[in-house]
Amino acid sequence: MLQPLGDRVIVEPLEGQDKSPGGIILPDTAKERPQEGKVIAVGPGALNDKGERVPLPVKEGDIVIFTEFGGTEIKVDGKKYLIVDERSLLAVKEA
Repeated sequence: MLQPLGDRVIVEPLEGQDKSPGGIILPDTAKERPQEGKVIAVGPGALNDKGERVPLPVKEGDIVIFTEFGGTEIKVDGKKYLIVDERSLLAVKEA
C-alpha cells in the first residue's frame, strides 16, 4: 500500500447514494462526489516551528468527512483512493 507523507491521509471514499430521498434511482452521472470515506493510512504529521512532528487527529479505520473537492484521486490495484491533507478533513464520524 501507499504511505502518505506529512499531514496527508489516504482515504477510501464511501459510495454515494444510489437513490434520492424520494426513492428515484440515480444514474452514476447524477450522484454527488463522495465526501465521506474510511482512513486507510495516516502520514506522520506536519512539522511545527520547532521542527517537531504534530500527529494527525485521525487514525486508520476512522470514517471522516472531507471537503467536496479536497484530495487527489488515485487508483491502486483498480481501487479508487484519495490523498487528502489535514486542512481538507472536516470531521470524524462517531460510531
